[in-house]
Amino acid sequence: MSANHTDPGDTQEMISLATLPYDLLLNIARHLELRDIYALQFTCKALHGFATTRPVYRNLATALLKRCRALPLHGFQRLSDLTDEQLVDAVNQATRLEAAWLTRGPRPSRSSPYLCTPDGSASASGSGSDAGAGDRSWYKVISAPPDEEVDWLSPITSSYSLCATKSGKVVCWDVHRDECLAEWDPKERWELWKCRVEFDIRTVFFTMAKVLQRSFDDRVMEFVLMKLEFPEGAEPIFSELATFKTIGVVMNVFLLDPSSRLLSAFVWVASSNTIGLYALLDWKKQEYVFIDTGIECSLSSNWSCILYKEQIVIHSEESDVAHQYFYPISLLQQHARPSSTAGSFVPSISQRLGPVTTMSAPFIFPPQTRSNTPAMMPQPGLLTQPNGVVTEIPVPDAINPNAHAVDDDAASDTVADANPFPYPPWYPESAHFVRQWWPTLASVPRLSCTVVLLADHEPDTHRTRYVLAQHYFKVPLIEQEELDQITADAAGAAKKAHANGSSTPLEKANGSASASSSSTASSQDGEWAGEGQGEGAGDDTPERAPKPRVAESSMMRLWYVSEPFEVVCVLDGVDDELDPDGSQERPRPLMAVDFGHAVWVEFAFPPESERDEKRLRFVTFPPVTNDRDEMAYGGGDAGESLEGIVRTLDVPEELDLDAVETINIDQSQGAIIISVRDGKIFILCYE
Repeated sequence: MSANHTDPGDTQEMISLATLPYDLLLNIARHLELRDIYALQFTCKALHGFATTRPVYRNLATALLKRCRALPLHGFQRLSDLTDEQLVDAVNQATRLEAAWLTRGPRPSRSSPYLCTPDGSASASGSGSDAGAGDRSWYKVISAPPDEEVDWLSPITSSYSLCATKSGKVVCWDVHRDECLAEWDPKERWELWKCRVEFDIRTVFFTMAKVLQRSFDDRVMEFVLMKLEFPEGAEPIFSELATFKTIGVVMNVFLLDPSSRLLSAFVWVASSNTIGLYALLDWKKQEYVFIDTGIECSLSSNWSCILYKEQIVIHSEESDVAHQYFYPISLLQQHARPSSTAGSFVPSISQRLGPVTTMSAPFIFPPQTRSNTPAMMPQPGLLTQPNGVVTEIPVPDAINPNAHAVDDDAASDTVADANPFPYPPWYPESAHFVRQWWPTLASVPRLSCTVVLLADHEPDTHRTRYVLAQHYFKVPLIEQEELDQITADAAGAAKKAHANGSSTPLEKANGSASASSSSTASSQDGEWAGEGQGEGAGDDTPERAPKPRVAESSMMRLWYVSEPFEVVCVLDGVDDELDPDGSQERPRPLMAVDFGHAVWVEFAFPPESERDEKRLRFVTFPPVTNDRDEMAYGGGDAGESLEGIVRTLDVPEELDLDAVETINIDQSQGAIIISVRDGKIFILCYE
């Protein structure tokens, strides 16, 4: 009998996929996508039963959230509130939306939660019953506050919207019933500066601001911190939490952590052209922190602020590199000062205080030739001191926007991955930093997304052309294991060079007979040098060797809408009390972003055509992944898919794009929210 013969009785006892233990099957399912789960459901009854269980779909929901794709939930629902059927529906809808927007672009939808009440019935305003309204089956029109101009508008959930008017009111609107639920009216002109939704406690936090003193360098502003609560089974309620004052030009305000009552603001320190950090470490206490960070305020920089492990992190992005500056709250607490409610009280800077830790990471620009990949780009390094502090090493010329030339000894078909839109002439017209605002899970890491509208103004024609740049980032920019790998690589390179008999290890390893002046990393034993030119360089043409590896993140890869376009801007008239600089109007681009998405109104034809037709445009960028080679459209080669695919969206005939005042986007529901001058708000639903 053959050794390979199998007894028929043994076959009946063989383990098949359907007979594997549940935990083992679930571990396999973690590596499957939704289409694979669908296929599994059609194999047999046993696997169908397994593939429709809640843990399987919870894994799929987790994968979506890790790619920063929100689930379409109703109202203030949390993931734990969903039934099994609701979870399956949410995962199916989110996956279809993600796939569709990446491949074919949004199309009108007739099944959005905005069009239905939470119990699943169609809402009245979406039925198309209004005379002359046409087919409203894929969008709905709700009213803006009567006799008011909308200054700011944002969806809170698919059931509520929050808008601030130019008279200073803040109004909560019921989307389904098309009526005002609550209103805050200060009876004077205030501006809404920042808004944050906390789903777990059904509360919206926001700040309002007004100018008290009109001078420039020592401008005094007053802020009021508000909250809007949505009690179960009751109408929403506005209430005031705190008031505070600032001095100087306030750049932005950040509601870092409502649960610990933590707030911060950036203030431009005119005398030193640096960033001032203002903070309320507990907004219930009558005290504040106000320091000069000493961080230069560049015209080309964009700024954000994030809370990370009891540290306030200042995130700064320049044309070619991003920086993060870490301030432990325990350190800032040492510089707290008492505040006062007296009308004459004005805060003051306590002292200049540098960050405890500084971290930098370069942007990865699209390769300019097929032979060059982002991994080949010379990059700045990070210096880890013995006490754990990470400091920046200067950016090498290879990613300087003015350094486009290739070294003489470089291969003729290789070009450095230089910034395709350097500053100048391209400057940031507006920058949008988006954190994950939707309900999520504790196991999902918190990431951020930046979308920058870059502008190039042509003085001869007085027209401005725009491009879009987008990337993801995390805090910290570089993880400790990545830094450890840099040190390990440095030690390995030094050991190899020493074995070759070189007294200057890495110089010999790189084939250079001269001292090297460009550092990419260091360890406690000494600096780890990369290629560069020092004394005596240039006598011979060295053999080009691979550059030292430095930590890089796929999140620092930039995607572009690089075909210039002209976004439509609206001119906001500024109240005298809010305009101490004397300008009468300020242009505001009609653009909105959500995580990995952007929508805007643009002119459909170039300026020379003398046609002013407008269109609604949309772009979605690849989702987040840890594999930098897979972070591309449709799983293609990343180096060849860094261009955003722009789509033109359908708009209702009754929507006049010439009358648009504000625009917003809710990626979780596939909706674009637009307000127009005649007091209407359009909610356009796509799939």
